[in-house]
Amino acid sequence: MSTASFKLFAGNSNPALAQQISRHLDIPLGNAIVDCFPNGETHVEVLEPVRGKDVFVIQSTSPPVNDHIMELMLLFDALKRASAESVTAVVPYFGYGKQDKRKSGREAISAKVVANMFESAGISRLITLDLHAPQIEAFFNIPVDNLPTISFFARHLQRYDPRNLVIVSTDAGRLKTARKLGQVLGCDIAVIDKYRPSYEGAKAMHLLGEVRGKDAVLIDDFIDTAGSITAAAESVKAHGARSVRICATHALLTPPATERLRALDIDVTTTDTVSIPEERRFQRLEILSVGDMLAEVIGRIHKREPLSPLFEPAAF
Repeated sequence: MSTASFKLFAGNSNPALAQQISRHLDIPLGNAIVDCFPNGETHVEVLEPVRGKDVFVIQSTSPPVNDHIMELMLLFDALKRASAESVTAVVPYFGYGKQDKRKSGREAISAKVVANMFESAGISRLITLDLHAPQIEAFFNIPVDNLPTISFFARHLQRYDPRNLVIVSTDAGRLKTARKLGQVLGCDIAVIDKYRPSYEGAKAMHLLGEVRGKDAVLIDDFIDTAGSITAAAESVKAHGARSVRICATHALLTPPATERLRALDIDVTTTDTVSIPEERRFQRLEILSVGDMLAEVIGRIHKREPLSPLFEPAAF
């Protein structure tokens, strides 16, 4: 693909994924400084011309979340000041997504604040994967492509006999995703009625649906400390599932997540939307790459082509 019409830049959150996208598109990552001054302030400088170009900036807002958001904000600003024609934010994991509503009367809706910050810095479009809550799209006044990862997990789960497979939504918020995945695979679904007394923890309450004697697959958008997902897995085991597997798009694996998942001793499948350091990986963790898919999406958006063919059931 020609390098004459658009450019790629990346922050420091997920260099391996950015490089994969770059290789697939056969376009080098743009030359820029993204580092810190000795006093801790983020420093960004674009070192090549971008005037009149469509620019795509690749960066997940994963931990350290605030540092990575600041890198993005300054990249947006630098590129717009350098007269880029458009700046598209490619944010595979959108941090602050869990804070999409108030749980009390005097609490910030932080996802909305981040959306406002992105727009004020001048982005033209947002590309992301599996937002924690679909309504976050409405926090933006620009186009948002909230890409599903159902196709990755559907291909991965085709090894199972659908007559004995059940997709388990870890809460009501994932039910639509679980239902669609179940339709693609031709299998049953179940849902866990989950109570969350605080942001730090959740308690699995009731399981709605039949899992006894079946291969159960828990589907979720992200794993943070793994408290919720391990409680859900234990509930499914207690209801007699023959086997249990977890599929989650974003693996933050904030301590003590790795220890909890190792102790659970089940297979976990995730994607590389978030960079997972070696010390947080474990033997039964499998990582699927979204790099080639994101590269295809970037190419199609630049050429003003539709994205829907990439996500139709026939493409799975």
